[in-house]
Amino acid sequence: MAAASVPPAAFGARHNPAPRIRLVILDIGGTLIEDRGNVPEALRRSLSNHGIDSTPEEISRLRGASKREMIRHFVEHQTLPANADRDKLTSTVYDEFTAELIAAYQSVPPIAGAEDAIRELRDKGYLVATTTGFDRAITESIFGRLGWKKYFAATICSDDVALGRPSPFMLFHAMEAARVDSVAEAVAVGDTPLDLQAGTNAGLRGVVGVLTGASTAEKLRREPHTHILPSVASLPALLAKF
Repeated sequence: MAAASVPPAAFGARHNPAPRIRLVILDIGGTLIEDRGNVPEALRRSLSNHGIDSTPEEISRLRGASKREMIRHFVEHQTLPANADRDKLTSTVYDEFTAELIAAYQSVPPIAGAEDAIRELRDKGYLVATTTGFDRAITESIFGRLGWKKYFAATICSDDVALGRPSPFMLFHAMEAARVDSVAEAVAVGDTPLDLQAGTNAGLRGVVGVLTGASTAEKLRREPHTHILPSVASLPALLAKF
C-alpha cells in the first residue's frame, strides 16, 4: 500500500512572509506631473508639420511608450516616396517634438500631493525611482525646474534602454541602479495601460495605476494590476499595508 503524502506543514515547515517593499518606481507624466494634453498635441503637430497622419485614438493607445518609438511608429506606417529616409525623418520629427515639449513643461505643475508623497516615502525608508517615455533632455528639464533630482535613487529614461514600455527593461534598469535585486521588493506606479503592462511583464510585487493621467479607471482596470489609486498622493498609505 502506497504511503499517504504528508503536507510540508506536518514537518514543521514555516510560511516565509513576503519581503518588505524597498523600491517604488514612479512614472512621470500623468503620475507625478499633470497631464494637460501637451504630449499628444506636440506629437500631432510635429507629425503634421511633415505631412504624417495620426489620429487621437492611435496616439492615446501609445501613451506611456517611448516617444521616439511612437514617432517611428507613425513614420513607418506612413506612405512616403520610395527614396524617403525614414530614419532621418523620425529624428527630425523627434527633435521638433522634444523642443516643443521642453518649452511646454516649463509651466506644467506637479500632481497635487506628489512631492509630499515622495518625501514621505523617503522618510519611511523607501528608495524612489522614476521611469518615463520621455528622453533624458525632457526629464532633466522637468526635474531641474522643480528641484526634484535629489529625491531619486534612479531616473531611467526611454533612451536608456533598447525597448520602452510595455517591455520591462526600464523597470529592471531602475532596480539595477538602485541595487534592488528582487522583483518582490519593487512596486511600479503609472497612469497608462502600458505602465501597467510593463510592471506586469517585469513581475513586480505591486503594479499600481493612478487616475491623474491619460487613462480612465475603466481602461486601467482592463490590465493586470494590484491596485488603482486616485493619485500618487495615496501611495504612502497603500504601501503601509503591504
